[in-house]
Amino acid sequence: MSRAVPAAYSAGLDSVGRVPAWRVMLGYARRHWLALVCGGVLSLATAGTGLALPLVVRELIGELGADRTVAGLLGLMIVLVVANAAIGAVGSYVLERTGESVVLEARRGLVARLIRLRLSAVESAEPGDLMSRVTADTTLLRAVATQTVVSSITGTLTFVATIVLMFLMDPVLLGVTMAVLVVAGVVIGVVVPRINQASTRAQESVGVMGAALERMFGAFRTVKASGAEHRERQRVDDAAAEAWRAGVQAAAWNSVAGNTAGLAVQASFVAVLAAGGARAASGAIDVGTLVAFLLYVFYLMPPVQELVGAVTRYQVGAAAIARIHEAEMLPVEPHCEPVSLLGSGAQPAMVAFEQVRFRYRPELPLVHHGVTFTISPAGMTAFVGPSGAGKTTVFSLIERFYEPDSGAVLVDRTDVRDWPLADLRAAIGYVEQDAPVLSGTLRENLLFSAPQAGDDALTRVVATARLDAMVAALPDGLDTAVGHRGMKLSGGERQRVAIARALLRRPRLLLLDEATSQLDAVNEAALRDTIADAATTTTVLVVAHRLSTVTMADRIVVMDAGRVVAAGTHEELIAGNPLYAELAATQFLTTVS
Repeated sequence: MSRAVPAAYSAGLDSVGRVPAWRVMLGYARRHWLALVCGGVLSLATAGTGLALPLVVRELIGELGADRTVAGLLGLMIVLVVANAAIGAVGSYVLERTGESVVLEARRGLVARLIRLRLSAVESAEPGDLMSRVTADTTLLRAVATQTVVSSITGTLTFVATIVLMFLMDPVLLGVTMAVLVVAGVVIGVVVPRINQASTRAQESVGVMGAALERMFGAFRTVKASGAEHRERQRVDDAAAEAWRAGVQAAAWNSVAGNTAGLAVQASFVAVLAAGGARAASGAIDVGTLVAFLLYVFYLMPPVQELVGAVTRYQVGAAAIARIHEAEMLPVEPHCEPVSLLGSGAQPAMVAFEQVRFRYRPELPLVHHGVTFTISPAGMTAFVGPSGAGKTTVFSLIERFYEPDSGAVLVDRTDVRDWPLADLRAAIGYVEQDAPVLSGTLRENLLFSAPQAGDDALTRVVATARLDAMVAALPDGLDTAVGHRGMKLSGGERQRVAIARALLRRPRLLLLDEATSQLDAVNEAALRDTIADAATTTTVLVVAHRLSTVTMADRIVVMDAGRVVAAGTHEELIAGNPLYAELAATQFLTTVS
């Protein structure tokens, strides 16, 4: 199976063109069709009250010319004006509320998709850019999926109705009006593609800026210690400036389109006033018809601006929709419902690799070249070897973060690809090399892998991981916030938190990747005893460089250049494997006391 990110992600909008933005937009809108219909009906009612007003004005002028009472017509005009404002306000609220619902739904759906991304997809993307798609890009759906749909329909209907009424009043003046509007339409047609291009660049630049910010805050201490604040700020500034330039360009083209529409209506008014005045003077039409026609020219402005606005919003939203769709096309893991942890009482797991070959991406060299080994249930097995030998990759394949190109990874004699993913990971406790701690409280971090664990179990694991003294010294104990990525804890404390989190899970298989590398000798010795105890009921796999950790293993697997080159006990390997003997003599950090 390919580990590469789909071409749509890297190739940009052209490769996503096979799924038109309008179709994606309608997909969002379709789920809220009832609210959109209500908003559309209210918008049409608003337009209807507006279109009726010039007809009343024409009658009013006629009645005034005949010296008849106009109280009823004045009352009708007031009713139409008030109804127009009230219905318009309600319709606007309905559409805005629906727009917010579309954004909420899009964000929930996108987050649900992103949380299931394969690790290869996340590693090939920029996390800050993915976050931008959830926040900034989805925000643009508010107007696109609601107002664009409704405006394009109601604007078209209103425009057609206005044109029909104008035709019935005077076809000649309608011809004058349409001539001006056609010229404006040609100008707008030239401008619209430029709006799309500028909006696309603006959204991409916002994503680059988010990635730059994530990079900066993700290594904040390193940035400061390296004196790199100015360079990192410049990186963010450059992305922000590019977003500004593209945004300004999009705004300029938007202004051209919007003002062209407004100018067309005003030019139509002047042309109709001139031609209509001549026709009224010749007796072809009466003054009331001319005034009503001029009012309809002004009433053309809202539907024309709605249609132009719908087109320009669509161009802006199409860029955001394409970026959202790209994220939705990234490869995800199989969906499985969460399961309860298997916990204590379950048998230790057996692990086996059978001729596993693996590379992270097709263009990269192989990391594993036919790796084969078998780990019996229970006991502790240590993986040792030079850097780049493929030791950590063993754990990633067991967890099914990646899948082998060939061969099989077996847990309890079953290929991990045949396990329900949630069941597989529920059986495993995993302590990563950098022992990440999440923002939140210490209690939340400890319970992260086993949220159902009780207070007694939590107390025991805190003592086991030698965290009790630290907890006692914290101002709020377990409820103390640990800061972004656990910045308020030392490296050794973060490792102990990660180990406690894994032990609280009570797994059948415990994977420890350099889990004690940052611990002092006292805490390391205590945790070695804890790991040894766990190995009596759990299968424990350890990647380690410290000789004190390796020699306590029941079995040691030596890896080099993506192959298993030897396996046995410490004594057997010292005597029979030159690589292990060299590692033990030169690379392990401590000796057995």
